[in-house]
Amino acid sequence: MRIKNPLIVAALSLLGVITFIVVYPLTLRKSPYKSVKIEGRDYQLKTATNAAEWSRGLMFVKGKQDYDGMIFYFPDKSKRTFWNMNTLVDLDLLWMDGDRVIGKSPLPSVSKTKTVMTVSSPGPADRVVELFRK
Repeated sequence: MRIKNPLIVAALSLLGVITFIVVYPLTLRKSPYKSVKIEGRDYQLKTATNAAEWSRGLMFVKGKQDYDGMIFYFPDKSKRTFWNMNTLVDLDLLWMDGDRVIGKSPLPSVSKTKTVMTVSSPGPADRVVELFRK
């Protein structure tokens, strides 16, 4: 089939260009989460790489999200302590030395403990992962 009307050809061409301009950037959008493999399982995690993000963590998050939790990257290896202040969901913490898990700790929500609770890494860690408890 051949279209003979130049206005129709121009309109279809313009529609194609507009569609490309709108749709193409959406295909380039990266996930706001980092895919991390831990002990053979893939997780979609928010990242925390600075003091403000380390302090806030998953505070005030209500219920299950479209990601699995948060990974904290620290510049050095040292004993780490996390607390449940303003933590509204139950978490499991994975203490890590590089890519190796060196320990796991449950961290219940503050509504369950009725008080602020802390948990510490079993040894020096440079990464900590908070996972939403299933």
